[in-house]
Amino acid sequence: MHIMEVFRKRAQPKEEGPFSVGRGFPLPFGATVTPNGINFSLFSGFATKVNLLLFHPGEEKPFWEIELDSRYNKTGDVWHIQVFELSSDVCYGYRVDGPYQPDEGHRYDKNSILIDPYAHGLSDGKTWGDPMYKGEGLDRSFNRLSTIVSEEFDWQGDLPLSIPMEESIIYEMHVRGFTRDSSSKCRYPGTFRGIIEKIPYLRSIGITAIELMPVFEFDEGENSRVNPMTGERLKNYWGYSTLSFFAVKASYAANKEKNGHIQEFKEMVRELHKAGIEVILDVVFNHTAEGNEEGPTISFKGLDNATYYILGPGGVYMNFSGCGNTVNCNYPFIRDFIIDSLRYWVTEMHVDGFRFDLASILGRGKNGEVLVDPPVIERIAKDPILAHTKIIAEAWDAAGLYQVGNFPACGRWAEWNGRFRDVVRSFVKGEEGQIWDLAQSIMGSPDFYQKTGRYPYHSINYVTCHDGFTLHDLVSYNQKYNVANGEDGNDGCNNNRSWNGGIEGPTIHEETHNIRSQQMRNCLTILFLSQGVPMLLAGDEFARTQQGNNNPYCQDNEISWVNWKSLKKNKNIQRFVKRLIAFRKNHPALHRRHFFEQRDGEYLGISWHGTEAGKPDWGYHSHTLAFLLEGKYAEGKDCDIYVALNAYWRPLEFELPKPPSGKNWHRVIDTGQKAPRDILSEKMAPRVKDKNYWLNPRSSVVLISK
Repeated sequence: MHIMEVFRKRAQPKEEGPFSVGRGFPLPFGATVTPNGINFSLFSGFATKVNLLLFHPGEEKPFWEIELDSRYNKTGDVWHIQVFELSSDVCYGYRVDGPYQPDEGHRYDKNSILIDPYAHGLSDGKTWGDPMYKGEGLDRSFNRLSTIVSEEFDWQGDLPLSIPMEESIIYEMHVRGFTRDSSSKCRYPGTFRGIIEKIPYLRSIGITAIELMPVFEFDEGENSRVNPMTGERLKNYWGYSTLSFFAVKASYAANKEKNGHIQEFKEMVRELHKAGIEVILDVVFNHTAEGNEEGPTISFKGLDNATYYILGPGGVYMNFSGCGNTVNCNYPFIRDFIIDSLRYWVTEMHVDGFRFDLASILGRGKNGEVLVDPPVIERIAKDPILAHTKIIAEAWDAAGLYQVGNFPACGRWAEWNGRFRDVVRSFVKGEEGQIWDLAQSIMGSPDFYQKTGRYPYHSINYVTCHDGFTLHDLVSYNQKYNVANGEDGNDGCNNNRSWNGGIEGPTIHEETHNIRSQQMRNCLTILFLSQGVPMLLAGDEFARTQQGNNNPYCQDNEISWVNWKSLKKNKNIQRFVKRLIAFRKNHPALHRRHFFEQRDGEYLGISWHGTEAGKPDWGYHSHTLAFLLEGKYAEGKDCDIYVALNAYWRPLEFELPKPPSGKNWHRVIDTGQKAPRDILSEKMAPRVKDKNYWLNPRSSVVLISK
């Protein structure tokens, strides 16, 4: 029987207040529009009383408050009610009463108006910086309500792109920061529509997916710190502090009409799909915006604190997230809640995948213990609706649990490969002891992923991301410069593995500029020529700077915004990236589905070399590595590709292995050359006539057989 028929048959109207009400139904959770009204359903395991408050849009006081009957309007631990003839324009919230026993984990407060965890929208918030609270001190309360949204949208036949993971090239961006700066020349800066305006640019560089930093509703005004240099109030700019797991961030939309933000998000996804670009969301299920004992009561804390959060002795919040609380992800109802949220974004919003912030928390049990087979991780991996979405773990948490290579993958999970980042940075910088790990990283980290039944494409390779230095700053600063964050410079990573080229920060010294440019291109060459999935930070392709700030989570200004003037200034770097991406796409040998097969201690398809052909230097003090990809072993027809990496500070002569019979080596890339000779089209690649090749200090070369 169709669910709407069920609603009709079981509704039992009672005359009560301005509308008739019925018992309602426990499923689905949230507010569901039915043929004869709206059904409300809410989980709360320890509540003694639940009141539903109904508001007219824009009004602070409810026009009706309905007390739910604990016998009539309750099934198990689910409270529910049907309100007949009620318009979907209504706003709503809940008052929930129950024990206030913090030592036992209960924090019920009947005076707080709570948002619905399953709400698909929140009231107001359409303007960035809108206050989310009213009152001060003890009278301070959350100022937003749950809303009922319309999901109607003309998708114009949109279907998932289903780009194979091994062919993916991910571009990480912040929705607001990508186009907020006036240099973007966007009509709708800082919005989903601004991203639509930049689709031609995204297509031109060749990426296959954008990974959006959090777009679930969050409170950008929750940061109480100020910039000590300017006195400016700082923001929660990044948004890793979720208020509502089904609601789109309204202030990221230019469309301020009712449901406008939902329509605009869908338009963005649809138009990106038309351009062949997938959408991956950075999602934060490990903690919420409610913080610890001193944090606000917004939703979960007032509904069922003891169920939603991992609590220690005396009801103290366990803080594995570093943000005050930790969601009890493996509790059965919370598992369902996470799955329901993910399904919503896939089915209604058409997103293509998720990157899970601090995903190792998904593997913790009710006491914070690390589980061997975490149920929620398996549920996500094996859910039939999510079967073809991309799922990516940030395989660590803020309490020291580090699972890169050991995340419980269930055959599906990919990971941000932190080892790849660290090794490439260290090698390019000139540190010793990196060669073996670098070789593993270039092969897609088989030492990590093959043992757990995964494939090269489960390694998400990156040198930089939102968290840390940009690529430009990685080669321009030896130290972080985070004073503007208002934390006395104590925030942000201290182990950046960066090198400034000899001068700290901005300089007019030409030789230093040349070294920095060369180092950026070395990092990019290794990134895009390694097995696995490359991820590029937005703006790195034209050397965007954050002025040495390696943790600009609170900087809603020029520090974080992409400055598009850098595109003109650093057009040669962008040209290099575009051609490098095109080169990767053209060669199946660079994006294999399977690891290289080993026979008698050798790999089929890749061989290792040093300054002497066939003799790699695996020693601790080595600064060189070369490898040959044999096209005949590629998963698709390909030529041979030879790559030599010299991280030494002097020029070195590399003996070249013999190319296939009847062919010669042709140079495509040499980062030691100035643009435009640093990267050439394969048609124009000059023949290498000698049997040896001199690499300049701190440079990389790529040859192809023709």
